[in-house]
Amino acid sequence: MSELLYKDEVFQLVGHCMEVHRELGKGQDEIIYKDALVVELERAAIPFTREKLFEVTYKGVVLPHSFRADFVIWDKILFEAKACERLTDAHLKQVLNYLAVSKLQLGLLVNFGASSLEWKRVVLSKPDRQPPKDFRL
Repeated sequence: MSELLYKDEVFQLVGHCMEVHRELGKGQDEIIYKDALVVELERAAIPFTREKLFEVTYKGVVLPHSFRADFVIWDKILFEAKACERLTDAHLKQVLNYLAVSKLQLGLLVNFGASSLEWKRVVLSKPDRQPPKDFRL
């Protein structure tokens, strides 16, 4: 059995997310959780970029609209935060598409809005390919 991609880093990030959720509880706006996560990441001296811009190209043309990942952590993990009742297939699709465009392999999708912290590792095995058309959460 192969080792999980960035296992130790994800373990560390989930721990920081649990601390944010423990401290703030559920019910805050998404932006509040992201602001609190910045505090946790800075205190742990974890390098990150917040709201990293990624351009989307189509047949060699950069499209006028792009996307911003909530965070890119250690320059290798795409982090997408949510504050909702539960994660859905649409959230997973968003992360898969962001991974495809960013050329990163691992995304961490975290929901701070549920009673207990909810998180999913999202792996795009070949970042140069598009995400699968049919998938379920």
